[in-house]
Amino acid sequence: MAMTDEHGRTEPPFAADEYTMLTAFLDYQRGTLKWKTSGLETDGLRATMAPTAMTLAGILKHMAWVEDYWFGVRLLGRLPDAYWADVDWDADGDWEWTSAASDSPEPLRSLWSDATDRSRSIVTEVVKADGLDRPLANPFKDGGDPTLRWILVHMIEEYARHNGHADLLRESADGQTGE
Repeated sequence: MAMTDEHGRTEPPFAADEYTMLTAFLDYQRGTLKWKTSGLETDGLRATMAPTAMTLAGILKHMAWVEDYWFGVRLLGRLPDAYWADVDWDADGDWEWTSAASDSPEPLRSLWSDATDRSRSIVTEVVKADGLDRPLANPFKDGGDPTLRWILVHMIEEYARHNGHADLLRESADGQTGE
């Protein structure tokens, strides 16, 4: 039976098959970001800590992009979701970070939540059809050809790193702390 902690995160199982373990840890990290960004209004999501301009809003938007990029664009070879279609990444390679300063909280949370929903759906479909060894539709230019397994581990790492940032930003915004 899955246990949920006081922040609504489902604890990953101690023993499970590889797919279940990887997706449970990824969802736990997603749940951590949801917790760290919940209940804050615009000012809290835009709060910074010297010397960085990083914000919780920027982390949410960046992770929405990362979800769509790795699971949709790289794994399946799809065009970016419509939200990202007109972004001029050459003009601002950090667009998702910088543009988040003008985003309102609820549309930003929805953008991230919708991206995670799409990613979960993609992973479920791909695993049923091809398993964790499915390679990228868009391999790396250097010939590197990671698999879905690699993407899942990479996403756990990506969330864990940014959740560390979110811990500090949330504490600076309203004093809330916790793992």
